[in-house]
Amino acid sequence: MTNFSESKIVKLVSGSKYQRLFSKDSGTCGIKAGHVMLKTGEDVGEHSTNDMEEALVILKGTGQLIINKKDGLDFEDNTVLYVAPQTIHNVKNTGDGTLEYIFITSNAK
Repeated sequence: MTNFSESKIVKLVSGSKYQRLFSKDSGTCGIKAGHVMLKTGEDVGEHSTNDMEEALVILKGTGQLIINKKDGLDFEDNTVLYVAPQTIHNVKNTGDGTLEYIFITSNAK
């Protein structure tokens, strides 16, 4: 049964490069989520999912998901990407405008 007294609503902040949406610190059981906005040419920086799996919900713009320093997947708005556990990856804005997306991670074990 859902405990609605613990449900949360978070408003997305426009103009902020990074906004934490949910984490254990905000009361989730394990989901982490954030809102990311990248300018043309910007990237989030190479990082690993470790034991987490990750979904990227692309809201606006075009970009490239670079996997394991070599494989690049081009994407555009209104798409959802999946990144498996133990994957080194980076997200880069390859478009002319802002790239905006939500990332959601969850423990894969």
